[in-house]
Amino acid sequence: MGLFDSIKKMGQDASTMLTNEVTKFKNKDFLNAVIAGCALVASSDGSISPEEKRKMLGYISNSDELKVFDSSDVIESFNKIAAKFDFDYEIGKAEALKIISKLKNNPDACKLMIRVCCVIGAADGDFDANEKKMVATICNELGINATEFDLK
Repeated sequence: MGLFDSIKKMGQDASTMLTNEVTKFKNKDFLNAVIAGCALVASSDGSISPEEKRKMLGYISNSDELKVFDSSDVIESFNKIAAKFDFDYEIGKAEALKIISKLKNNPDACKLMIRVCCVIGAADGDFDANEKKMVATICNELGINATEFDLK
């Protein structure tokens, strides 16, 4: 590889790194909302199953916008939110809804996050009434009609 090619590659690497950093910044609220929504839905039936955690991590790992986030950071964030439910369920729920509400001005992001929550609810093979009710609560928090997702 010649000098020009080396310089060109360094420039491309720097550009890719910058793009990844910008993507992280722009999507941090969405990432946190997805994690909070998944934690809410997963905990609504009394326990968070390994399948629900895997589905959430799989979604984030495969999302073009979110795969730039390190999976260990995602797991740490999920565990931090989930711990609040363990301390006091209502406090955990309020904190998670507060994080989710940051998406309120972006209906497309809200709807995508709600679809992810529905997938997480069904991850253990049973999208039960408690999980559906929680997703409907999330819809209400965001001003989205829950009937769009067959929740009522």
